[in-house]
Amino acid sequence: MKPWYKPYLELYEQDFNAMSRDLIQQVKVRLKIFEHENPIVSLVVIAYNEQERVLSCLWSLSHQICEVPMELIVINNNSKDKTEEALKMLDVVYFNEPQQGPGYARQCGLEKAKGKYVICIDADTMYPAHYVSTHLKALKRQGVSCACSLWSFLPRPGQSRISLVLYEGLRDFYLRMQFIKRPELCVRGMVFSFCKEFAQKEGFRTDIKRGEDGSLALALKKYGRIVFIGSRKARAITGYGTLKADGSLFNSFIYRLKKAFKSVPSLFFGKSAYQDEQSNMIRKSK
Repeated sequence: MKPWYKPYLELYEQDFNAMSRDLIQQVKVRLKIFEHENPIVSLVVIAYNEQERVLSCLWSLSHQICEVPMELIVINNNSKDKTEEALKMLDVVYFNEPQQGPGYARQCGLEKAKGKYVICIDADTMYPAHYVSTHLKALKRQGVSCACSLWSFLPRPGQSRISLVLYEGLRDFYLRMQFIKRPELCVRGMVFSFCKEFAQKEGFRTDIKRGEDGSLALALKKYGRIVFIGSRKARAITGYGTLKADGSLFNSFIYRLKKAFKSVPSLFFGKSAYQDEQSNMIRKSK
């Protein structure tokens, strides 16, 4: 059985100048499903230097199966490559956010979104057809302020599929355990959704390099609970990102295993605030 994301790999990490213009035109036509004046759901894509991945991301989103009106907006976060050219080619609604950082990009998207619900999207990630509808179902539950789901990594050539499944399985188990008392730590921006009304009252943090997603989730707990979506219908697939920085899947596994063991005692206690590390703070220029 072929994986659901296989068709989108035709555009994923491909040379922008060599991409099929016929295929790009097909994607452009499909994206018209998001042309609604009064959307219920806003898909907010953030992109920084994603010319080789944003097309496959948007292509996957164009196959969303959802009964309510949707809009799609892209925030081009000061890209230096041809990301903006790609967005123009697809004729999608986009905004340029010159201030660098995911916090600025997501906040810009929050301010531009028209929908009652906002679903965060990362431009280097692909999403299954029922992703939006599955998140929406969770957000519509009584007493819910936001939701998060899981993600997988694209297997690399020559990599053992078993090792990747094992890695993700252990990670998912840890996240489920962590979610019981500290759900905000399980939130990742690429698989995060929330009720816009509540988020507008809090806003994304723009003073940190990473963690703007979990920080908002923590703030939203005062308005309702966070829902953990375990369904594969909402399981996104992405590139290696932070795993690349570790050098290999094995190195990443060992690093995260040690970190997990150190944090085991904290799994049994909730927390209302966290201390920011200085290395994660964004220094404001004078």
